[in-house]
Formats: sequence, C-alpha cells, structure tokens
Amino acid sequence: MNVAQKNPSHRRHTPRMLSAVVGAMYLLAGDTVADRLLMSSVLAQSPQVRIKDVTDIAGEHQNDLVGYGLVVGLAGTGGTSESTKRAAVESLQKLGLRADPQVRAIIQQAREKTNNISVVMVTAKLPPYAKPGQKIDVIVAAFDDAESLNGGLLLRTPLKGVDGEVYAVASGPVSLNGGTFGGQGATVSKNHPTTGRVANGAVIEAEVPTTIIHQGYFHLLLRQPEVRTAMEIAGTVNQVAPETATIVDPGMVTIRIPEQSIYQPFDFISTCLDLSITPATPAKVTINERTGTVVLTESVRISAVAITHGNLIVSVTETPEVSQPAPFSQGETTTVPRTDAAVTEEQRAINVIPTSTTVAELAASLNALGVTPRDLSSILQMLKESGALHAELEIK
Repeated sequence: MNVAQKNPSHRRHTPRMLSAVVGAMYLLAGDTVADRLLMSSVLAQSPQVRIKDVTDIAGEHQNDLVGYGLVVGLAGTGGTSESTKRAAVESLQKLGLRADPQVRAIIQQAREKTNNISVVMVTAKLPPYAKPGQKIDVIVAAFDDAESLNGGLLLRTPLKGVDGEVYAVASGPVSLNGGTFGGQGATVSKNHPTTGRVANGAVIEAEVPTTIIHQGYFHLLLRQPEVRTAMEIAGTVNQVAPETATIVDPGMVTIRIPEQSIYQPFDFISTCLDLSITPATPAKVTINERTGTVVLTESVRISAVAITHGNLIVSVTETPEVSQPAPFSQGETTTVPRTDAAVTEEQRAINVIPTSTTVAELAASLNALGVTPRDLSSILQMLKESGALHAELEIK
C-alpha cells in the first residue's frame, strides 16, 4: 500500500485548495484590512528560493568516518607522552620490525629522545554516491600533548564507519591555517596549531549504498519545519505534476514519481528540486552572548514600549603613599597603598520605541538607543519577558 492510499485525505490537496487554505491563513493573521495588507507586503518581500535549498532528500546524507593514526616529521613539536611512544613502536612493528628484542629496544630508545611524532584522530565526511577510488578531505587533530602539527606527514590511517568497516584510507602532508613560531626565549601561536587538514587525503575503498526512492516515492525533509513552507512546496510541485505531492507533517513532503518518469526518476526529482518557492520566515531573534552577535529575521515585530538603559561604571584606583615616622620614634619608613573606589551610574532618558512593522524600522529604533550589541542583548531579553517582543528568542 502506497502513501497516498494510506492517507487518502492528502490526495485532495489540489493547488486550488492549497491556495485557499494559505489565503485563509493570511486572513487569520490579522483582524483588520491594514493587518492583511501588512501580511501581504511581508510575504511579497520574502525571497524566492529553490526547493533544493530548503530541503534534504530522505536517505541522502553524509556518513562520518574516523581513524586513529600517527603524524611524523614535526621538528620537535610532537607529543612526549607514553601513549605516543607506544603508538610509534606499534606502528613500526606493523611495518615489519617485530620480533627482535634488540631492535625494539633501539626503537624505543630513539623514540624517547625525539618528539617529532604525534598521535592524532582523523575524521572525514563520506558523501552520498561516493565511489571507490574517489578522494575526500580529512581533518587531523592531535590526540596527545603535541604543540603543533605544522610540517607533519600523516601515515596511512584506515577510516571506519559506525559499523566498524573500513571505507577509506587516509595519508599525506598536513596543512595548517597557522602554527607555532618562535625560539628559546618566546613563542607565538596563530590560529589552532594542533588541528589541520589533508586535502584529498583519503581514498575511498568501499561504497555506502544510497537509496532515496521507496515504492515509487521520495521524501523531502524541510531543514526548518514549517507548515506554510511545506504547503508551498506541495502546491508548487502539484502545479507541475498534479496530485503527486502530499504533506506528511510540517517537516516532510512526500512526492510520488509519475508513471511517465518511472524509468528516469532522477530527471523528475531534479525538476522538482529546481522549482522556486517563497518559504515562510519564522519570527526569531538569535543572540550569541559570547560574541555579542544579534540576528533578527524579517518577521520580528515589537510593540510600543518605553526603554531606559544605563551603564554602571565602577572605578578603582590605587595610589602608593610613603609613611614617614616621627623623628626619634625608632620607626621605619614604609609604603602604604591608598585605594579609592567609586561607582557611577550613567543617567539616560527614557526612550519610546513605537510599534515596528519592518526589521528596518526596528533596527532604526534600537540604534536610536545608542547601545552596544551586548546591551542590546539584555534589552531584547527584557522585551521578551515583558511581552513586547513578538518572536522566538534563542540564546547561545
């Protein structure tokens, strides 16, 4: 039984009915004519995007690969831990230096006198439809106490999937976007010297089967689940291929491959993915308190409020003073620190922010307050608590 038979109600969602439902949603969004015109203007400003840019095909995803290997040739910036020494000896044993205890002792002694090796974790992303013989990039990160991987060479490292099978083998020179530089007196580091990349460093050895068509259907997964966007996708596809697309839930749209395309399904899938839609933009404010970054979507609205925001300035100064004893008192001259502390609160007037209908108006109103991005973060949180900010607030 196919999806349409399981959910017969979905097959009645023709483009005309979908337009009527979407129109009803527009009317419900506002109680006055002005509100309806506002909603229409907001929708008109939304960008046109391709379906492929807002969805993923179910079953078409990358697979994580991971391996445990060695980087050599680090010129004194490698690891010095016991685990690094053992890993180096085991690696040489795998190359054929095994049984002779004297050889192993020489290897161990040489390893203890050098620090040009580092134990690393190697990761990669295996893309869908990747075939044996193709190459992919790998990320290399130090697993021990190495100071830098600059100039290192990754030895042959098998990369395994979650099932424990080897899907690629990585090796090659490690490139860093930075490093550690200096001499005996001082050193300086740029970016992150213990993480690097090997471009095209892994050769794919086995393929992961990718299946996206199940019983004549494929499924689109919305990256941002939203009912109106799902309706827009289904309605647009149904205009090209009537009665093929149905909405499973706000995060999934199921599309049936027509009979005329059953022998060339990827042509039809490509056509569907290239169709343009107007996605719904959620009203959302995202704040990163560590960097002070604030991002607002175009649907964010704010009610009229009055805001005052003052800065608290704390000033602490310490002045050394000399204490001179009285003559013939047998005292000693000492230095006594004198500390002065003052707290000043910046006085600011109350600012009235009117009801904002666009992001530009909202930005202009907030900029009029003359606050820093970190102060703006606090103001937006207070607006949300007071009920004046009509948007989802996400703090990272």
